[in-house]
Amino acid sequence: MRFTKFFIPVVGAVLLSLPAQARDYVSLAGSSTVLPFATIIAEAMGKNPSFKTPVVESGGSSVGKKGVCEGIGTEFIDFGNASSRMKVKELAFCDQNGVDLTEIKVGYDGIVVANSKSSPVLNISRHDLGMALTAEVPDPKYPDNSNLGTWIPNPYKKWSDINASYPDIEIRVYGPPTTSGTRASFAEMINQKSYCAKNARAKAFSAKRDDAKGKKCRAMRTDGAYVEAGEQDNLIVQKLQEDANAFGIFGFSYLDQNSDTLQGAVLDGVAPTFDAIGSGDYKASRALYFYAKHAHMDVVPGMKEYMAEWTKHWGNDGVLSDAGMIPMSDEERKSYKAAMKELPKLTADMLK
Repeated sequence: MRFTKFFIPVVGAVLLSLPAQARDYVSLAGSSTVLPFATIIAEAMGKNPSFKTPVVESGGSSVGKKGVCEGIGTEFIDFGNASSRMKVKELAFCDQNGVDLTEIKVGYDGIVVANSKSSPVLNISRHDLGMALTAEVPDPKYPDNSNLGTWIPNPYKKWSDINASYPDIEIRVYGPPTTSGTRASFAEMINQKSYCAKNARAKAFSAKRDDAKGKKCRAMRTDGAYVEAGEQDNLIVQKLQEDANAFGIFGFSYLDQNSDTLQGAVLDGVAPTFDAIGSGDYKASRALYFYAKHAHMDVVPGMKEYMAEWTKHWGNDGVLSDAGMIPMSDEERKSYKAAMKELPKLTADMLK
């Protein structure tokens, strides 16, 4: 394809070159959790005959954040969707490529561990869930208060190996790959902060290997207990419908939309419900974002209208909450609606 180039003046008299009208629709990619919500917004915007329906692709939060930072020009996406917040090192990749972004939070989501309704509900602590799925644990043959032993590959084969009250079945959990924001959030909240930071022995052993915050505990098992099932959460849903002994990790909206066949595990006595996630009682929850590229705003038709479309549907009684997204407070919605117009540049200091 041959592009005609034109130039946009920016601060400091720097000139940026962009293909002129190389693409006449908004392009997005990223989180599989944000995907259904972004698709709803794209379809709503597509009803406006003045604009083409935005193209929304998945790939995972890492793909969304990296993709929006890769460069300026309509061969690159306009928005990156993410279910984990951009990190300083990810923003540095943007800076390296001369890409300025605005961060927009759109709502909240719970991370659920679900299984088939034909099996009992798993009632488990976040500590024990992390113990079941982290790649390594302190050797359990020594007492809990012992400094003896070292890290060993996770030896627990059944849920009942961790606690006799848990199901006497093999630990088999389908979940997203390393590119997923859902996985990153789960590993941080459950493996690291709920297990390694709370378990005295694991905490002490982490410090011994110069990992005081327990970040190495985020590594998931690779022995078959945790199975990477790709970025399509619907495939995990299908696996659970076929295998009554399996569990799956995904965003609350997928549980909400499949509540006729699936149920969520109770974590620390709290079931994953819309109200429990919204109130903060259900602790395995996170914010959802998209990242908007400044340089494309006046080049790709419909970017500003796409952002504005979110504000029509993200309230407590909107179509997004009907689809399982937990709304922000009125104050937060007001703040991010203003950010859509003012486009404050995301900086490393804002992420610290």
